[in-house]
Amino acid sequence: FCQRPIELGADFTVHSLTKGISGFGTDMGGAVIGPKKFQDMLLLFRKDFGAVLSSKAAWTILTYGLSTLHLRISRQTENAIKIAEYLAAHPKIEFVNYPGLPGSKYYELARKQMTDFKGNFAPGSLMFFVVKGNSLEEQKEKGRTLMNFAAKSAYTLTLAVSLGLTRTLIEHPATMTHSVIPADELLGHGIHPGGIRLAVGIENPDDIIKDLEMSLEQI
Repeated sequence: FCQRPIELGADFTVHSLTKGISGFGTDMGGAVIGPKKFQDMLLLFRKDFGAVLSSKAAWTILTYGLSTLHLRISRQTENAIKIAEYLAAHPKIEFVNYPGLPGSKYYELARKQMTDFKGNFAPGSLMFFVVKGNSLEEQKEKGRTLMNFAAKSAYTLTLAVSLGLTRTLIEHPATMTHSVIPADELLGHGIHPGGIRLAVGIENPDDIIKDLEMSLEQI
């Protein structure tokens, strides 16, 4: 929805139906789009590896996912832009990585490549922001504190590692998905110890910002 690689010259695109296309986190699936001449080859691989979408998942995605895709993604993108601007101006935030911000090094590229079907700028709903601190360990601990408060006390923030859902999802990679990597090594892998990954949903953006503000007050 926000970016169409085939229009940019790609031969194939691979979509996760589990994320934005499904939108509700209830089903898993994938889709490959490409030239029809490769259809037999793709069907052979699907048969050999058993990657066959269940009929229930297919029905749910077609009935609820695709029919609401434009509404959900448009709302998520609008929310994300507003939230990214709020975070970028917050005194406790070191930086925000989101292509919809003019200060992003990917902003101009995103303006060219990331548009909806009406040509509107659509930089997506996923962002990464880093809390300030005097050391990497302090930033890591502040990130953990923020995440723990959000998980227990926030109304609109759900602790989870997915994206593209109607709910806003928050996680702290340094203490979750990448917790076995020491803080001083995380940067070498492109992950800041004080970083928070936020996948914005369709809730009222003011409510999301209020929950983020309360969470930031804890650090």
